Amino acid sequence: MTAKDRRDEMPVLVVDLDGTLIRSDSLYETFWAGMSEDWGTALSALSALTNGRAALKRSMAGRTVLEPEHLPYNQVVLDYIRDWREAGGQAVLVTAADQSVATSIATHLGLFDEAHGSDGEHNLKGEAKARFLEERFGPQGFAYIGDSKADLPVWKAAAKAISVDTPPALQRQVTALGNESEHLASGVKPGYLAALRPHQWLKNVLVFVPLFAAQSFTGMHVIHAILAFVAFSLVSSSGYVLNDLMDLRADRAHPRKCKRPLAAGRVPIAHGTMMVPLLLLAGLLVAMLGGPALLGVIFGYFVLTTIYSTWLKQRAVADIGTLAGLYTLRIIAGSVATGLDLTVWLLAFSMFFFFALAAVKRLAELVDLEKRGIGTAKRRGYYVDDAPLISQMTTASGYISVLVLALYINTFAVQELYTAPWILWGICLVLMYWISRVVLVTHRGKMEDDPIVYAIRDRTSLVCILLVVAFAVAASVL
Repeated sequence: MTAKDRRDEMPVLVVDLDGTLIRSDSLYETFWAGMSEDWGTALSALSALTNGRAALKRSMAGRTVLEPEHLPYNQVVLDYIRDWREAGGQAVLVTAADQSVATSIATHLGLFDEAHGSDGEHNLKGEAKARFLEERFGPQGFAYIGDSKADLPVWKAAAKAISVDTPPALQRQVTALGNESEHLASGVKPGYLAALRPHQWLKNVLVFVPLFAAQSFTGMHVIHAILAFVAFSLVSSSGYVLNDLMDLRADRAHPRKCKRPLAAGRVPIAHGTMMVPLLLLAGLLVAMLGGPALLGVIFGYFVLTTIYSTWLKQRAVADIGTLAGLYTLRIIAGSVATGLDLTVWLLAFSMFFFFALAAVKRLAELVDLEKRGIGTAKRRGYYVDDAPLISQMTTASGYISVLVLALYINTFAVQELYTAPWILWGICLVLMYWISRVVLVTHRGKMEDDPIVYAIRDRTSLVCILLVVAFAVAASVL
């Protein structure tokens, strides 16, 4: 039998896009891509929904350019298509996504004989897709790869029904249709917890700083500080998910960030979009238990985080200052939650120290870009040549924070609070060493994207943390 004969006898392999060929949703992809470019224009595109989902998809696709080379493709589906074609069969991409999206992806992959999508008036999904395929491939028949309950009408009309990563209940429904069926599994594990970045919750320990500064560990103070910690963890996770949605393109082009759950397709973008308001609401409800002042600080934190993700992140230096402010807000939250006053010294130290940490984060990104031969940071206001200046900002701000701490040690309040305040000078020495080392490590390209994450994994940094705690305790008890 010739290749042409096999081609004529085999049914056409019809492949769905969203959730099947890609572990994502093209509508959400275009929306968040548009949000990262111009959030005002992206939001205005939603008005097209009044004319139906097909019109919305056309509006979204027309306002941004999808990057098919960076989408999270399902490798099992790609292999299945290649095997089908090698056996002499045809493959066609048919999706409810806009035609322009279908065409760009099909062109990029080079695996499809045809590509069909919604036309701005008719949404090619469910029954509409089934009718289209019966009319288009009726005499020859077709096999269909899909992933959701909406594909049941199409599977029913197909000569062979193929499901991908579907739950057992849906697999039984597909099998019960009576035609030939096959069930594929990619083996990709969901990453919902990882999407919350629980390791970043370590930053929220800063809400306990006012307790240690005032050396007040009464039951109510501790309880209110814990409430602030939980509220900040939930709201900050909401901000992290939003940030990852805005940064999908940049993360997928990054050698490490491409493994983040949303970028890698381990969490559907639709689910990530829902997680943002749900986490925010949960955090605000917890904050309400701590009082209106804590609620105000937590809400202000989220607003600033949102402004940072949508706008300030792209503004050089302003982004670093904003990150430093977000760190400091955690300390302020601990103060308003417990009712313990903050000193100007503590706030000044926090701003300079956290400015240094934020600058380290940017410096690490620029060093990484230089290694990869990229001159400009995507969705950032920096060039690789700015690295020496950012390094100077880091060192200067870090050393000034140590100077503020040294001056604070000599104040009357510290002399009254500690029995051996002179021991606190040891903390200054440790911080001088740690800041200098962090800058050196970053210049050598060995810094993680976040210095906090680096600190909890680095043995030397952990020793420095233990020394700081030991000096603080010794100053209190000796």
